[in-house]
Order: sequence, then C-alpha cells, then structure tokens
Amino acid sequence: MSIQVFGLPVSRGIAIGRAVLVASSRVDVAHYFVEPEHADEEIARLRRARDAVAGELHALKRDLPSEAPGELAALLDVHLMLLHDETLADATKRWVQERHYNAEWAVSAQTEVLVRQFDEMEDEYLRERKADIEQVAERLLDALAKRQPKIRLEGGARDFAGEDPLVLVANDIAPADMLHFKGGVFTGFVTDVGGRTSHTAIVARSMDIPAVVGAREASRLVRQDDWLIIDGDAGVVVVNPSPIVLEEYRFRQRQSELERARLNRLRHMPSVTVDGQAVELLANIELPDDAAAALEAGAVGVGLFRSEFLFMNREGALPDEDEQFEAYRAAVQAMNGLPVTIRTVDIGADKPLDRLTLHELRHEHALNPALGLRAIRWSLSEPAMFRQQLRAILRASAYGKVRLLIPMVAHRSEILATVEALARAKQQLKEAGQPFNDVELGAMIEVPASAMTLPMLLKHFDFVSIGTNDLIQYTLAIDRADEAVAHLYDPWHPAVLRLIADVIRTSSRAGKSVSVCGEMAGDVGFTELLLAMGLRSFSMHPSQLPAVKQRILRADSTRLALGLDSALASDDPCAEWQRIVSRGVGRVH
Repeated sequence: MSIQVFGLPVSRGIAIGRAVLVASSRVDVAHYFVEPEHADEEIARLRRARDAVAGELHALKRDLPSEAPGELAALLDVHLMLLHDETLADATKRWVQERHYNAEWAVSAQTEVLVRQFDEMEDEYLRERKADIEQVAERLLDALAKRQPKIRLEGGARDFAGEDPLVLVANDIAPADMLHFKGGVFTGFVTDVGGRTSHTAIVARSMDIPAVVGAREASRLVRQDDWLIIDGDAGVVVVNPSPIVLEEYRFRQRQSELERARLNRLRHMPSVTVDGQAVELLANIELPDDAAAALEAGAVGVGLFRSEFLFMNREGALPDEDEQFEAYRAAVQAMNGLPVTIRTVDIGADKPLDRLTLHELRHEHALNPALGLRAIRWSLSEPAMFRQQLRAILRASAYGKVRLLIPMVAHRSEILATVEALARAKQQLKEAGQPFNDVELGAMIEVPASAMTLPMLLKHFDFVSIGTNDLIQYTLAIDRADEAVAHLYDPWHPAVLRLIADVIRTSSRAGKSVSVCGEMAGDVGFTELLLAMGLRSFSMHPSQLPAVKQRILRADSTRLALGLDSALASDDPCAEWQRIVSRGVGRVH
C-alpha cells in the first residue's frame, strides 16, 4: 500500500530508491559497508556468531534445573530453530553478499523485515512470536559485538548498493555523520526530527542531497527495502509509490537535471547586475576537499570555511596544530589565490564534539545549548586550543589570502580577548620563525546585540559576515533544530529584515565589507531584496551559486532599492516585496 509522509523540505530535488533504515532494531548496531572482497569474511563472522549463540542456548538447556517448567526448554528449542531458519540465516547472508552490509547491519535489516511480517499476521498468537525473532537477533548482535568494535555508518563505493539506488531513513543524523555520505550510495534521506536550518539540513544542502526532516514517524512507517520517493521541494515522502506516481517523479527528476545543466552554463560568467553593480559570489565549505566543488561552481572565493567539522566525529583527541594547518593550507592552495575565510570553531547547540554528546549539550549540561557555551565563548574557555587554532590559520596564510572570522561575537570583552589571543599567536609564530601573513579579522553578526552595537564592533574588525540562521533564531527566540516550532522560524519577519538592512547600511557607511553567509544568501527568494539593501557579497553552498547568479544577472539593483523602504515598513514584508517585484520593478526577463 502506498502512503505519504509529510515533513519539512530542507534540500531541493527528487530522490528515488530503496529504504535503508539505520539502527531500527532494539540494539544500537554498527552500520557500514564492507569491501566486496571481504564479504566472505563478514559471512564467516555471522557463522561464528550463530555458532556461539547456538552454544549458549544448548548450554542453557543443558543446565536447566529439574524443577524448571517444560515450556522453558521448549522456548529454547524455538530459539534454536529460529537461529538456523533460512528466513533469518540465509536471508541475512544475502544482505552481506548483495548489499555488502556489515554483519550487524545485515542482522538488524533482516530482523526488521521479519518483525514487519509478523506484525501483519491476523493470528494474535503468531503476531506475538515476533518477540522470539527479536530476542534471537539481539543474541546474535551481542555475539557479533564481542568480535567487532562498533563504528559509524559510512557511505561506500557506488557499486556497493547493487542495482537499486538507496535512500536513508533514520530518527536523526548528526551533521558530521552526513559528511560520510559524500560520493556514497545514498541519493537522499529522511529523518523523524530536525528543522529547516539545523546543521544537518545545511550540510545536506551543501552536498546537494534531496532531504526531508521533521517527518515524525517516518522511521516507524517505512520498512526496510521499501521503495521511496523523497520530494525535497515539497517536503513529502511517498512510500511504495504506484507505477504512475513513480514515472511522474522520474520525469520531474529529468527536468530538474536539465534545468541544472542550463544554469551551470552561467558558472564562469561575471556576476554583474543590469545596472553594472559587481556582486561577489562565494562558497561555504566544510572540508578542504569541498574547495574543488566551489571552483567548479564558479565561486570567486570561500566566504565560510566551517572549521568545526575538523573537530567532529573523532574518537580520540582533537586535531592538533599541525593537522589543522595541513587542512587549512590544503583549502587555501586549492583555491588558487582566491580568498578563503576561515571561521574559528563553532561548537555547541546541534554541532557537538564527540567528547560532549548532543544529549549532554541539550540536557545534562545546558538547559538551552543555543544560549550556552558555544562558538567564541567555547574557544575563549579553552585558551590553549584557541591559540592552537589561531596559529594554524595564521600559518596557512603564508600560502594564499586568508581571512579570519569569529563566530557569535556580542561583548566588548570577547572582542578584546580575541584580539589579545590573536596577537599572542602571532608573537609565538614570530619567535618560532614560522612564516605568516597579516589576515583580515571579521565578526559574525548572529545575535541582535551585535547588530545593534555594530559601530562598536567595527572599531576592531575589518569586515563582518551576517549569519542569518542564528540571527533569525535569536531574534525570534526559535530553536531552529526543533520541528515543533519550525513554523515560527521566519526570515521574512520585519524585525529580522530591519536588522539585516541596518547591518549592511552601517558597514557600508563605515567602509567595511559585509557579506551574508547564512541560508538567506543561497535562497533566490531573497536575492533581489538583499541587492536592494546594498549587499554585494553573498556566500552560499556551491550548488546554489548558479541559480542565485541568474537572479543577479537579471536584476537592476538601483530600481530595486526604490521599493526597499516600503517593504521594510510593511507589516507583511514578504507580501509587499512580492507585490513590488511582480510589477517588474528591478527585474529583467
């Protein structure tokens, strides 16, 4: 039966494939792909685990006391029979042979299939026998865990998936874990929780993967290996679609690919408005390898290198100075002389370190992690780590143009402490004979306090970058990762737009460069409005550059500016701005 599940659209596009449910069994298991040549070894692990469980069950049966009820011995016999039943044993092997799942994942996947089959049985007694399946599976997983350490899910080579494409279904996916899917087998994903501007959603957009989050019961309604359509434009997941619906979405997929190819022809054209205003289009990246995609998309630099992703998904110590330096240098060299803006680590809220889990950040250690120890506050609380990162960034500046960006600045004391730490890092490098160049120092404008006291900040910084995601969150008191209040997260709110316009105006009058690196920069619905505000530097995910450039090439910023005051003064800026542009003001068709 075909059903639809509704959530929040966070990354555009259509994905079609078979469902892979992550950690859907009762036991938290490892999920990873094994190399095809190692499939036999994985099957051998399954066999050894099965033999170990069989030995345990035989031992339990042998050691039953004489007064034990006969039903207990019968139950152990049932578990032994299930252990060797082909619907569990042979089918589990096929997950390894055909999908190249690791042993734990194969057991979990097949258990899910069998449990669903038992749930559909009309006989109540038979339905309840699913507990026996789950108990045997848990014994198998326990036996496997003794022989193999758990590791995170990683995307494997494209041919691991067999003939069918795969889509990921999970309760949630950590932002750092998303990076493992680059070049992997998954064509899209859906999660039960999350918001439009959670960092998981942001990374999905940066990877250009269709995604729907906040779908509530998706991981319970979807079965292992179901066919799914993920509509990242509408926020809809179609489970087991009919042939007609499937063909309609495949047609939409092809149309989207054609449109993308058409836009890509613009990537090397200069970004200039109709009235001759040059506009800088930069890229947001998470890792040094992303620089290649930025250049391919036509970016003229990196406006935001999220350095925190170097610190996440690590089992051991945090990256030392040399490891960070190598990563920053790789990104700088890959950009071939174009500027690279590196943001110091922005840990906290929905981007925890492994040594501080998301659960700890959200509950035990902070009532509200978005208002707690994060970003520059965390860096200043770890002065040795902070100076280490500053030295690594400064050393990378010897290989190209580097700009340093400080996140979530709000207090004068934070500014002075940051400037002092930077001066100390420079002095340490001079004493060590390490080469570096002067770097421009910038501030992220992410809280209303920094927007409202901008003249004070500009005395200490060379440029500013508006982080619209957090600015909206803090202005409207909305947790951007909480789907329960996601409908209140409104970038068109009059207060938000007036703050952004004030920051752009104040920075420009002071002769300081200003850019927007949040989600609004890559949303074509805001391109003309930001141009009207005077913005001339946008930083976004590489995949969003062509569509934004097309809007810029068709825009007349002088004429657009004539309608700005009317929009900002309106109680409904979105409707007012749409009315203005619908009259053809500032837009060339």
